[in-house]
Amino acid sequence: MKMKLLILAALLGLSSAQFDPHFKYGRTSIVHLFEWRWADIAEECERYLAPNGYGGVQISPPAESIVVTNPWHPWWQRYQPIGYNLCSRSGNEDELRDMITRCNNVGVNIYVDAVINHMCGSGGGAGTHSSCGSYFNANTKDFPSVPYSSWDFNDGKCNTGSGEIENYNDINQ
Repeated sequence: MKMKLLILAALLGLSSAQFDPHFKYGRTSIVHLFEWRWADIAEECERYLAPNGYGGVQISPPAESIVVTNPWHPWWQRYQPIGYNLCSRSGNEDELRDMITRCNNVGVNIYVDAVINHMCGSGGGAGTHSSCGSYFNANTKDFPSVPYSSWDFNDGKCNTGSGEIENYNDINQ
């Protein structure tokens, strides 16, 4: 019986959380400024978002990721992390910190699209072609800036010829 009450209390808490996004009083909306530079978001918070009642900004993943050149710097390269250093094409850690401070100072919260559950695929190769310049070897699953090695990955569960995801519409991959 205690477990049922605990589960019920958790569900009620989670379902009511959607009604309290922890905005400053009178704020009601979030905007997603995907791919914007940190300095530009800070200016947007001060110049437009706060004066117009926005409560938050969702930002693109700030962590170090692979740099893809073919195709040229696609949006999805940010979702191919090689480490957790805070530098991306939006700016460096100091610029990120400044943006968060400036937005919070005018009542606009920052929500981060954090990619923490995977690293870039083996197609990323090896080298220092990352947004911070850190070395990695995706082929051998060596990400020393984290540090992760092949021991940290759950391999052998993608039943394809290459061992990689080949069809994103197949839920078994």
